[in-house]
Amino acid sequence: MSASASITVTDIDRLLPQTQCGKCGHPGCRPYAEAILEGEAINRCPPGGDATVVQLATLLKRPTLPLEMDAESPKAAVIREEECIGCTKCIKACPVDAILGAAKQMHTVIEAECTGCELCVAPCPVDCIDIIAHPGWQAAHIENDQDLWLARRAEQGRRRFEHRNARLERQRQEKEARRRARMQARREPVEPAAQTGQVASTSTPSTPPPAAGNTRPPAAGNTRARKAALSATIRRLEKRLAAAPDDADTQSALQHARQQMANLQTQSEAIADSTSTADHAPTSSLNSLRIARSAAKQRLALANRQLAHARRQGGPEDIAAAQTLVERAEKTWQDACQALDNAERH
Repeated sequence: MSASASITVTDIDRLLPQTQCGKCGHPGCRPYAEAILEGEAINRCPPGGDATVVQLATLLKRPTLPLEMDAESPKAAVIREEECIGCTKCIKACPVDAILGAAKQMHTVIEAECTGCELCVAPCPVDCIDIIAHPGWQAAHIENDQDLWLARRAEQGRRRFEHRNARLERQRQEKEARRRARMQARREPVEPAAQTGQVASTSTPSTPPPAAGNTRPPAAGNTRARKAALSATIRRLEKRLAAAPDDADTQSALQHARQQMANLQTQSEAIADSTSTADHAPTSSLNSLRIARSAAKQRLALANRQLAHARRQGGPEDIAAAQTLVERAEKTWQDACQALDNAERH
């Protein structure tokens, strides 16, 4: 049953807990809200629990369904700091930037910012991250305080998730702009042979001018080298002109060298301007699918670890439950990979 046309993704997103955990099979709460609006089931959010299912069913006028997985109470991650090796993998996995640390330095979780998504657990190579009941939730004893705490955490989780995605996209665009600038610099046209030969005769007489048929674009490093050579030539000619102010040949050579330097500078600025205004192909859909695949992979790794733990220390029921989680995680992983492959092919 599809939602009414008056209901928006934002309306649905407001009802989700904003843990950004990916346990629903989507790379965040808003992508899941988008999928729900398109008709996906409303019972795939363990952190939201039965209360979220009821709210979604009321909003969308759909039947209430039992959760696909057990409901979860609010959690938080805690790093056993004495065991942390500073690999930074947990920092990269955190969807809300709630982990502080640097390479080869001790990391710590910002408790007030942590949504308990558990995405930092699987990447940790030394298994030094524990998931505990969130202290903020435990401190809220009455129902009203708990509702207020959940609302604050949801708003904060949404805001930090959006800010992190914006930062990653900005970094991607900056990296792409640098790549385009390097490619453009390799394609920039060379100076006419006659002008190049004249500058060469005043700066490096022993170096012959380039052949007239050689139109291979200089690399960015060559452009910097030409600027350095011209700067040196200008300084030598200025010294020579200071010693002999009436030397017409030196005056002409100096003027030409300065013109060459101005041309190079103008050309570099034009490349920078064209790069900064270059159009970037929309990649938000592909990025979302890649994040979904990453979340599914982490979920599968966590499920496999839980299964291994159940086989070591649990009983038959624990093993069966863990095996069911692994099968669901494998299905989510396969679906995410297939969706990304289809998108990249088209």
